[in-house]
Amino acid sequence: MRGADRRYGRLGAGLAAAVITLTACSTSSAERTEVPTFPSDAQVMATAVPGADQGVLPDDCTRILTVGDLEAVLGLPLGSVDVRTTRGVPEPSVSRTERVACSYNGTAGGPARGRTLLSVNSSAYADPDASAKQWRVNADAEDGDRRELPIGSASAVLVERPDEAVLMVVNGVTNLTLVLPNQQLPDDRPRGDALVDLALRVLPAVSTSATAPPPASAPTATAAGNAAGPQGASS
Repeated sequence: MRGADRRYGRLGAGLAAAVITLTACSTSSAERTEVPTFPSDAQVMATAVPGADQGVLPDDCTRILTVGDLEAVLGLPLGSVDVRTTRGVPEPSVSRTERVACSYNGTAGGPARGRTLLSVNSSAYADPDASAKQWRVNADAEDGDRRELPIGSASAVLVERPDEAVLMVVNGVTNLTLVLPNQQLPDDRPRGDALVDLALRVLPAVSTSATAPPPASAPTATAAGNAAGPQGASS
């Protein structure tokens, strides 16, 4: 009996060792299997965000006027408009520091079928005087029926011709030109009204950083006193 007990004891120990070995292998296999992970929507958007703009104007036309905004104003279905961005070069002769041209066109399968729906040209200048001067030169060069109108704190000239309407806006160091080809608008809306609507959507994007005042250090008591005098008032 003692021999049998020893045999059964050895058998039990062997079975226990086998179970431990199988359990260890199972655990090791599970540890080696990597669970797949996928980036969140926020992580995808973070990797897609472009770097800082090169100047005061957005480098991407989708941040100047969204396709959705244009589709809403023109009464077009979603996904029926494409946009192309073209960055211009500085023009020192007129103190222009940068230029961004945006072309909004109908998609091939949409109702506009590839036609140009709107052109938006944004330019920034070294100072407001240079901006206003070039705006006036450009506006005076346009042919057609014209009228001047304010758009908030900005000044604008609307020029209408049979084939298109042009709205030219100046705001601080920024010039903005919107060209709307002749097309049917929702409820027979006048082209000038549609252009003003679009300009109001564009101006915050191209003017916020352009008109921001430069940082200034805290004035001293002497400087504050001088600013309150006649010389400070005249400037």
